[in-house]
Amino acid sequence: MNPKILEHHSLVPTVRQDPLLGSSETFNSFLRRAQQETQQVPTEEVSLEVLLSNGQKVLVNVLTSDQTEDVLEAVAAKLDLPDDLIGYFSLFLVREREDGAFSFVRKLQEFELPYVSVTSLRSQEYKIVLRKSYWDSAYDDDVMENRVGLNLLYAQTVSDIERGWILVTKEQHRQLKSLQEKVSKKEFLRLAQTLRHYGYLRFDACVADFPEKDCPVVVSAGNSELSLQLRLPGQQLREGSFRVTRMRCWRVTSSVPLPSGGTSSPGRGRGEVRLELAFEYLMSKDRLQWVTITSPQAIMMSICLQSMVDELMVKKSGGSIRKMLRRRVGGTLRRSDSQQAVKSPPLLESPDASRESMVKLSSKLSAVSLRGIGSPSTDASASDVHGNFAFEGIGDEDL
Repeated sequence: MNPKILEHHSLVPTVRQDPLLGSSETFNSFLRRAQQETQQVPTEEVSLEVLLSNGQKVLVNVLTSDQTEDVLEAVAAKLDLPDDLIGYFSLFLVREREDGAFSFVRKLQEFELPYVSVTSLRSQEYKIVLRKSYWDSAYDDDVMENRVGLNLLYAQTVSDIERGWILVTKEQHRQLKSLQEKVSKKEFLRLAQTLRHYGYLRFDACVADFPEKDCPVVVSAGNSELSLQLRLPGQQLREGSFRVTRMRCWRVTSSVPLPSGGTSSPGRGRGEVRLELAFEYLMSKDRLQWVTITSPQAIMMSICLQSMVDELMVKKSGGSIRKMLRRRVGGTLRRSDSQQAVKSPPLLESPDASRESMVKLSSKLSAVSLRGIGSPSTDASASDVHGNFAFEGIGDEDL
């Protein structure tokens, strides 16, 4: 029996400013105070641990009332990362699994207090990680011109390859290791940029209704797309890709299924809140279809989609992703008294023989046999749906 939906609403990961609240600075200050007072945390100086992608720990002195951008500035100062490159990186809340891998919970929003966010969870499993915040690898050129920026990108890329997030053949692995041995970091990154899933964020195993109901998948986000890796019965590992520019809209909803005697599947814990990301996709010129992913990380997936759309719109308008850093009232950015170098990761280990190569489900999604699905429940308000301003129509020549 299907679980009865007790609650159905949108979980919006971003906060939209109401013009009546005034400037974004005033609005963020209001949210900061609300979070601090809710958790009953006094303002005081504390040490906060931030991890780099390679697991290196960076300890910074911050105030409990410092917002995300304040902490990001403190980390940058500790690493000696120039002010004009801070906007290329973000802080993420992650959960460390038993195998040491990170499960991404969400990107910390500007109004959040990182110290309060991580300590209020009351678990040593939760950490804060520094990772690049953009998707287009063309922006790597800006970061690689700086020594610290280069080292951060290099450490992140090596870590992603070791995790299996970036797909590498044996020959590519040999070339990469050879460049490591020569300490040719820029050349290493240039080669890595050509690899499948470079710069992608991978999520934990979950389920989707593509290409069939309750299909186990692994979702990755990057390069203006969501990638679904799956294994159909009797077939090898396959991949289907959904371009952000063909998503008309998407939304995240939650429901609480009633306890049942059935077994749980990935992304669907029995009796737990179930999160779903649903997006309406342009399969062919005149056919839109809903695709649903059920995952505890649905909010993070939505955040990734929104940031990819934002980046596409900024690039389309000829703008830059460099942020105008907020300065403290009556002061300047705090610089660290002691600085810390980004440690160079060890040489790549031999490729995992258990990792399979993937084939594309189809070069044309319209050629894939998809089960017909209706739109998600319509009891949610229109404000639950994220419209996509980067959505583009396609012609028959694109199919």
